Amino acid sequence: MAKSKNNNTKKLSYISVPSQIINSLSSSSLQSLLLSPKKSSRSKNRYLSWFTNYRSPKFWVLFLFLFGFLGMLKLGLNLDPLIPYSPYPCTTSQLQNLVSNGHLKSHMAIASNGENSHQVEVFNSVSHSQPLLSNGNLKSEVGVEEAEQSEFWKQPDGLGYRPCLALSNEYEKASVGIVKDKTKYLIVVVSGGMNQQRNQIVDAVVIARILGAALVVPILQVNVIWGDESEFSDIFDLEHFKKVLANDVRIVSSLPSTHIMTRPVEEKRTPLHASPNWIRSRYLKRIKREGVLLLRGLDSRLSKDLPSDLQKLRCKVAFHALRFAPPILGIGNKLAERMSSKGPYLALHLRMEKDVWVRTGCLPGLSPEYDEIVNNERIQRPELLTGRSNMTYHERKLAGLCPLNALEVTRLLKALGAPKNARIYWAGGPPFGGKEALLPLTGEFPHFYNKEDLALPGELEPFSNRASVMAAIDYIVSENSDVFMPSHGGNMGHAIQGHRAYAGHKKYITPDKRHMLPYFLNSSLPEAEFNRIIKELHKDSLGQPDLRTSRAGKDVTKYPVPECMCNDSRTHSYM
Repeated sequence: MAKSKNNNTKKLSYISVPSQIINSLSSSSLQSLLLSPKKSSRSKNRYLSWFTNYRSPKFWVLFLFLFGFLGMLKLGLNLDPLIPYSPYPCTTSQLQNLVSNGHLKSHMAIASNGENSHQVEVFNSVSHSQPLLSNGNLKSEVGVEEAEQSEFWKQPDGLGYRPCLALSNEYEKASVGIVKDKTKYLIVVVSGGMNQQRNQIVDAVVIARILGAALVVPILQVNVIWGDESEFSDIFDLEHFKKVLANDVRIVSSLPSTHIMTRPVEEKRTPLHASPNWIRSRYLKRIKREGVLLLRGLDSRLSKDLPSDLQKLRCKVAFHALRFAPPILGIGNKLAERMSSKGPYLALHLRMEKDVWVRTGCLPGLSPEYDEIVNNERIQRPELLTGRSNMTYHERKLAGLCPLNALEVTRLLKALGAPKNARIYWAGGPPFGGKEALLPLTGEFPHFYNKEDLALPGELEPFSNRASVMAAIDYIVSENSDVFMPSHGGNMGHAIQGHRAYAGHKKYITPDKRHMLPYFLNSSLPEAEFNRIIKELHKDSLGQPDLRTSRAGKDVTKYPVPECMCNDSRTHSYM
């Protein structure tokens, strides 16, 4: 008789499970999953439905789908640090106050009436206390590196210097008659870029004071290079200008009817280093006789060594009276707030425009083709070359007379300890060679922005084709930075150097080009030794108080100590 089949024989069921899931389960949980004990009869009915689904292949298909979906969701949520930074950093509604060396630095808060809803947050890294590598991973060895980073942002010791513009009794007495005089008027035409115009306006106020004349609001000459037709009130706050100087010089918007038909005495060229005595002897009789004096070509003509009261007046004009117009101040402070919303930032003034290479007699070093373009233009227009035309390019370079290119700026910043994740704002015109000219910088410091990158769509449109206004925006963002460094000298670099000193000696790096370039050319020098040498060369060039008395002939608006700043109980500030 044939043996009947045994219905009690155990049947084995096999379930295919991905290895990733197996690895994620402990041995005990895996065993309990595959060898579940039988349920008691009392609980059998309660769990029968669940147990049936548990053994069903449909259950496992659903389980694997949910597991994979959750894994992908988690992975997506953790991708933030890996997403490249957008060129439109968003501001936060919280106002950040950065205190450095006892000086409170605040930026204008940005209105949040719907603006933030149109912005994309791109500064999505962790806080500054947790620096990131370029691939988004937290640094594992942070001790030495964090110390170097904090050292880079450290502010210089201002030695207690604060603005100090107390004027003499003689000056105050003379002011009464000067501001009431309505017989003499000075008209000044200023030229050049915005920072060059600022310097001439400062001198114009001082000359008006020397002559005891009222100053007609300076006329800004249309720039032949940029075609900017901005007027004084388009760039500067005119009412503020008048108010601040009300006790020093009378400022009028136009000539009165009594002088409108007067033919002004015109002086096209004031000699270099003109002293107050020279100005009085040359112009005072003429302006008394004619009533109106017209001056042109004032650029750096007035002597830098003036009596104490006039030096203080210079500082008062430069640091207090010449405030930018509200629309410019508004957009400039917005961009500064966006840069500072995640911590400190560095501002670079890069002098890499084509006309700069032509005028300085230097070469950009991008390629032989670009060098040839610069050389040809210099040959065709030799009048563009400014000073020391008998020097070759290499002689100029070694003498420190050339702007630093992007590679040199990068090496200098790295040697001085700038962290790779530093946010950098670059001011200046488009570099000759385009974005490729900036590759050494952007490759090493990826968080690299200018005003076009930071502005929201349409924000800069009201200021388009107005080079002076764009320069003013750069000035505001640069002045609000934690660290500033120019790649070359120039009017903007000098103005910001003085402004940062006057604001409490905020860090200002002055590249020692003449002494450091030989080390840049030494390719056999180990990096650690190179960095040590560069730091040593710049230890006294980081914005510490620098007395003008040791720099005869230098502008007090660049070196405001000691004429415009003091560090004793007599400190008096207009800020």
